[in-house]
Amino acid sequence: MEMEQGQNVTVGYRITRLAIMAGLALSLSACSGGLSSLNPFAKRDAAVRQAARVNGSEQVAVNRYLWAASLDVLSFLPVQSADPFTGVIVFGYGTPPGGGRAYRGTVHVSDPALDARSLHVALQTSGGPVSAETQRTIEDAILSRARQLRIQDRGL
Repeated sequence: MEMEQGQNVTVGYRITRLAIMAGLALSLSACSGGLSSLNPFAKRDAAVRQAARVNGSEQVAVNRYLWAASLDVLSFLPVQSADPFTGVIVFGYGTPPGGGRAYRGTVHVSDPALDARSLHVALQTSGGPVSAETQRTIEDAILSRARQLRIQDRGL
């Protein structure tokens, strides 16, 4: 009789444990849809998933010369984040050589073409956005450097 009672306790324990595990699994699966809204990287992850795909592998859809030229021209600014899939480089505050004013900026390379329409630069100081002339000068410097890099790459 004691043997049967011990087996019943073991079976009851296993059933209780299984029921608790099943309940936890169901509650977690019900919550998983709502957790994506709490994820601060959800938008970035969606952008990465939307990146161009070729034969099942992801391909960076930005112009590599504009990307490299942006990093070269704005090398005096620290890079805070860079995402080649969306084409966005975020720079922190930095002072150019020989300058006294600190700048920060964002570069968006929106297209694989080596074209002025593919490049969008936003610069600002602690006092606000820079003048349109300063921004255009930086964009021109990036475009010139990108053309130089392309010429060097082709050996022309």
